[in-house]
Amino acid sequence: MNTGAATKMSGLLLRHLGQRVLSTSACRGLMLEATANLRHAGPVGGVRYKSSLATDAANDEKGANTKAITSYWGIAPARITREDGSAWKWNCFRPWEAYTADVSIDVEKHHKPNNLMDKFAYWTVQTLKIPVGLFFQRRHMCHAMLLETVAAVPGMVGGMLLHCKSLRRFEHSGGWIKALLEEAENERMHLMTFCEIADPAWYERALVFAVQGVFFNAYFLAYVASPKLAHRIVGYLEEEAVISYTEFLKDLDNGSFENRPAPAIAIDYWRLPKDSTLRDVIVVIRADEAHHRDLNHYASDIQCQGHELKVAPAPIGYH
Repeated sequence: MNTGAATKMSGLLLRHLGQRVLSTSACRGLMLEATANLRHAGPVGGVRYKSSLATDAANDEKGANTKAITSYWGIAPARITREDGSAWKWNCFRPWEAYTADVSIDVEKHHKPNNLMDKFAYWTVQTLKIPVGLFFQRRHMCHAMLLETVAAVPGMVGGMLLHCKSLRRFEHSGGWIKALLEEAENERMHLMTFCEIADPAWYERALVFAVQGVFFNAYFLAYVASPKLAHRIVGYLEEEAVISYTEFLKDLDNGSFENRPAPAIAIDYWRLPKDSTLRDVIVVIRADEAHHRDLNHYASDIQCQGHELKVAPAPIGYH
């Protein structure tokens, strides 16, 4: 019998007898010793053995540095750098996810309500706008933060429901799952940008809890009942978002709101010049909202014409 086989058999025997004969502490010591021998006896453990060696090597390299974050298998996070070689500081997005917004998009476009469904969607949004306007008035930053916590919900809900539909029917989505999830992620990044500039008060945070809880469930039911209505409502919501950011820009231009330097996360996410200001950030965010407006009106138009979303390629790749 060779050394490797003998060591393996002795380890199995110790495991079997340790629980019955030896005390807990003695058994644990012998089992640890046998396990250590198994690791160095040769390739007798297959994949498990290789992963154990990888863990040991990572622990040896780690040494006394206990602050490094590694996974259970000892795989250290990849080091991501910029084009100039400097370290990338953001975990919420990667360099290849940054993009340049299309600020040439028409920000004054409006979908005229043509039928009963359109009118219902339009006046629903107009009704919801009244209490929001009374609450925030010209407090643009607080208004924008609440707006983004709501605007990030429809894309996630729609993408999730389309994902489940694709699984149930064993069919592709035409790229619409990705398009809607991109929209949700982009809206969330708007919020992350504003969080670098302002800190909401406790009552504003409480308002977000209440509004998000109601809106998520209401939009979920609306999308299940009528996806074309849900997309039309979001299209009109995005039109109001464009108008809101246009008013924000007016107050920045006339000096009613301080035009401070742009936060670093915005410069990296939208690939803005280093000397960009808050005004530049609002311009690209408004362009994003206009793109979401067109995407949702387009999705509603497809379904109003009697087609499913999958028959028309989704406008992905903007973000």
